[in-house]
Amino acid sequence: MKDTTRVIRAGAEERPLARTVNPPIQRASTVLLPDAASLYDSSQVLYGRDSLAVRSALCDAIAELEGGVGAKLFPSGLAAMTGVLLALLKAGDEMLVCQHVYRPTRKFCDGVLKRFGVKTTYYPQTMPAAGLMAMVTDRTRVIVVESPGSLSFEMQDVAAIASGARERGVLTVMDNTWGAGLLFKPIAHGVDISVQALTKYMGGHSDVFMGSAAARDAAMLKLLDAAMHDIGWSVSPEDAYLMLRGLRTLPTRLKRHGDSGLEVALWLSQQPEVREVIHPALPGARGHELWARDYTGACGLFAFVFRPAPEAAVNAFLDALDLFGLGFSWGGHESLAISCDPQRRTGADLEDYGGPLMRLHVGLEDPGDLIEDLKRGLAAFNAARG
Repeated sequence: MKDTTRVIRAGAEERPLARTVNPPIQRASTVLLPDAASLYDSSQVLYGRDSLAVRSALCDAIAELEGGVGAKLFPSGLAAMTGVLLALLKAGDEMLVCQHVYRPTRKFCDGVLKRFGVKTTYYPQTMPAAGLMAMVTDRTRVIVVESPGSLSFEMQDVAAIASGARERGVLTVMDNTWGAGLLFKPIAHGVDISVQALTKYMGGHSDVFMGSAAARDAAMLKLLDAAMHDIGWSVSPEDAYLMLRGLRTLPTRLKRHGDSGLEVALWLSQQPEVREVIHPALPGARGHELWARDYTGACGLFAFVFRPAPEAAVNAFLDALDLFGLGFSWGGHESLAISCDPQRRTGADLEDYGGPLMRLHVGLEDPGDLIEDLKRGLAAFNAARG
């Protein structure tokens, strides 16, 4: 062979791989098949967008964690939710979506799905299951649940909603990012598809995007698979490897987030500047009874309400924080804070909380240090409030 051929073929011989703790990263577009009969055999992996080693391992792990028959990976948490909805809905269908759903999901429903002839109706997060079932029509195909809500943390009776929906032939989809597949098991409570933004707690370091959808049965999984292939979505093997690595430490990290979050939430509930702490795991907080019945723990994300104050005081509080970064998303090792009212003004959320609504993500820092940081913020809040 000439050198031009040698540089293509040299070192490419198939060889056994050493066994490692995690599966190897396979970077490939082309997959070489053993014979002509395999070229169009759909039971085999035919192309690099399919589940090569590390992606396949991550799908299997998420399915086992969520209690589903299988799982699919998407390039982001939002892509996971929009991909599921595209897989399940068609022109002329109707969908019921909780009012406080993640804002980009609402934007997708009001824009893309509306343009494609799908009608979305929003229902209050606290609506009892019986009232929600009364909204179901003969065109209702899907009910979307997000519990707790990602800004205002309302709890929903997921099992009752899923049961009522199944009796009426309606599918249920839940955003389970707060529960992270550990604290709550939607499929065990009757939900058809459990969606997570793996970007959050499974990634755990705020440096990789991915989403997942775990399916209750094989028919749902087939629909998800078709949607992924038809749209052309895939995730990189490197990102899948990072997610699989994050999964190994998820229980340990999540418990620390939850314990520290409760410590900070309890401290905030005792501060005179705070009207209310909205944390489902906090005794006496709204939604606590449902959380105590269905959940095995809490993460580090919750909200609190200031007593009435001008926007300048809210901004002074945020600007005085040092350990709490100002940024969207959550689930990483770092603590974050945002004001929620500017987001709420852009939607149909008209609930009056009696003061500015704030959201905190409590990271892995020492909770005592975080409380000291919040004290600095409250001092600035009081100074600006006058």
